[in-house]
Order: sequence, then C-alpha cells, then structure tokens
Amino acid sequence: MPAIEEAQITKYLSKYKNVAATRKDVVDVITAYRSLTYNLEKFVFNDGSVKDLFALQGTIPVVYKNNTYYIPICIWLMDTHPQNAPMCFVKPTPTMQIKVSMYVDHNGKVYLPYLHDWQPHSSDLLSLIQVMIVTFGDHPPVYSKPKEQVAVPYPANSAFMPQPGGPGASNQFLPYPNASGASGGNFPPYPTGGANIMPYPPAGGQPGSSGGYPPYMNYPQPGYPGSIGYNPAGVGTPSSTGTITEEHIKASLISAVEDKLRRRIQEKVNQYQAEIETLNRTKQELVEGSAKIDAIVARLEREEIELQKNIAVLREKEEELKKSLESLENAEAIDPDEAVTTTAPLYRQLLNAYADEAATEDAIYYLGEGLRGGVIDLETFLKHVRQLSRKQFILRATMQKCRQKAGLAG
Repeated sequence: MPAIEEAQITKYLSKYKNVAATRKDVVDVITAYRSLTYNLEKFVFNDGSVKDLFALQGTIPVVYKNNTYYIPICIWLMDTHPQNAPMCFVKPTPTMQIKVSMYVDHNGKVYLPYLHDWQPHSSDLLSLIQVMIVTFGDHPPVYSKPKEQVAVPYPANSAFMPQPGGPGASNQFLPYPNASGASGGNFPPYPTGGANIMPYPPAGGQPGSSGGYPPYMNYPQPGYPGSIGYNPAGVGTPSSTGTITEEHIKASLISAVEDKLRRRIQEKVNQYQAEIETLNRTKQELVEGSAKIDAIVARLEREEIELQKNIAVLREKEEELKKSLESLENAEAIDPDEAVTTTAPLYRQLLNAYADEAATEDAIYYLGEGLRGGVIDLETFLKHVRQLSRKQFILRATMQKCRQKAGLAG
C-alpha cells in the first residue's frame, strides 16, 4: 500500500484510541479486498448523537450456488476499535431488496456470532469479512426486485457496485436473484430465512443504547395499499360504490398496521426463542461442567484421605526406627562367639564344625597364595596342606553325621 494512502488512513484514525491496531486492521482488509473504500463519515446514533466514525464501504464477493455475486456492505468502526465490535450493514442498491433472515434485519444491520463473541485480541476485520462471505453464501442478504415493483428510494452509491475491470470484479456484473427465483438468468431463488433469530439486540434499538444505524439506513417505508380480501361487515368495496370512503381507508390502515405488528411480533418471538435456546445450551454446559468439577473434587478428597493414611504410616515407621536406633546405641558390646546360640548340643557341634571347616578352607587358600608369591617353598606348602586337608575331611565327615542325627540330611 502506498505511503500516502497509509498516511490518509492514519489521519482519519487520529481521534481513535488504538490508532496502530485499527490502522493495521484496516490496511489488511483494503489490501485483501480492493473493492472496499474508506472514509470518515458522520454516524447518527439512536439517541440522536452524532460522531465521526471510520467507514469501510464497497462490495464483497459471495459464491451462491456456483455463481459469484457482489454484496454491497458498509462497516463502521467504533472509536474504541478493536475493543468493541464494529457495526455492519448491508446497503442494497435501488434494484435490490433486503432479505430478512436470522443474520440481517429489515434495516440491513448484520448480526453474526462472530460479532456477538468479538474478542479484542483475537478478532479482526479480515476474519469478519470472511465470516460474512461464508454466511451470505448460505443465506443471501439481498435479492433483485421484481420489475413491476416500485423501487424504494435507496440512495445510489457507485462505491457499492463493482466497476467493470475493477479490483475483485469480473467483466460483467452478475445479476442478483429476484424474489421468485428469476433475475434475467436461470438462477435459483434465495432460500427463505430461518425461523430462529440469533440472540442479538432488536433491529430498532432504544434511545440511549450504544448501537445505532446510520442515517442513510432509515429509509421511508412504502405506503401500504388497501388489503385485498379485507372487508368488514357492512362495508362495500370501491368497485361496488365507485368511491373510496373512510371505511375503506380505515380498513387499509388496519390491514397495514396488523401486517407491520405481525412482522414485529414474529421477529420478537423468533429472537426470544433463539435466546432461550442459547440459555438452555449454556445451562447444559454449566451442568456438565459442574458434574466434572464435582468428580474432580471427589477424586481429590479420596487422594487426600489416602495421603493422610500414608503420612500416618510413615510417621509410625519413623518412630520405630528412632526407638531401634536408641536401643542399639545404648546396648553393650556383643561377643561374636555368643552372638549365635543353639538350642541343643548337637546343633552347637554342627555349628562349630562348620566354622572350623570354613577357616580351614581359607587357610588352604592363603597357603596357595603364599606359594605363588614366593613367601613359602613347595615343601612347606605341601606339608601344611596335607595337615589341613586331613582336618577338613574330618570336619566335613563330622558335619555329615551331625546332620543325619539331627534329621537335616540332604
């Protein structure tokens, strides 16, 4: 983007609280969608207050049933952007008419979950436009007016229509489907709006609310003609008398008011139903979360009880070790010969023979080590080994007899 254009954007955003973040958001959108233009315009809130706000206007490409349509939109950025969500509107041209749905009201204001759940640090305008493109592809917000219908005087704005050869536009602008499904081509009709309205504020708003609509959205409503088929008792039709009486005008006004009230009531009912469904889902999520928290708390309590038991066992073992250590420190020296006692003389004889045999085995081993080291000569080695071998033989024979007598043979 040229530096001059960035400087112009910075100038328009000079009174905004977060200039850097807002400028980056705007630059990303304009770079990606060259059909959008920007300007600083006056916005009239519902309470009558006026404020200069940054506005993005133009068209976005929407694919509906394998055909690309260019939907005219306007995005108003609050002076606290991105702390607060922007306000989005569909701005139909004189040949278009707004199709009211759960995402667009009769004034053209756009309601999206992305706007409702706007997060200052993660939400941005580029993602918002992408969500609008996907949503409008499933629920087109406008359709072409029938040729015989009188056009409501919407202000024409060339910024909302793609120019031939312009950025993001094809060489020939594709027509919008009309209400009956025909728009000069064989395009299928737009689907009707869903029964449920998203849980957003009502379209009209109340004085003093934070949201509002720009002045160009408050278009005059076309007058209601006399209701066909509405004929109170005793009232003639214009064709029967040739003149329009006060009763005819009254019947027409009553029909128009009833129709308008019926639409408003239906919008309110749908909105409240959607809010109830949202609250029910939230309640279900809270109940499930409460059950999970209760399970976690119960598990922690069980682990705490088990931990207390283990701590008690460790403390008991620690006391036992302290007592054993104290008793060993205060005990008298133990005679090695009396460290092991036997219950019978036979067992004592077996124990002594085993000890002597082990000592004899060690003596023969060390004699061999002395011979290899040259400490003793071969004759001395053989003499002592013969003596110790005889003694070892006698001790092993004694141990075998003792084991037989004691019943330990094996």
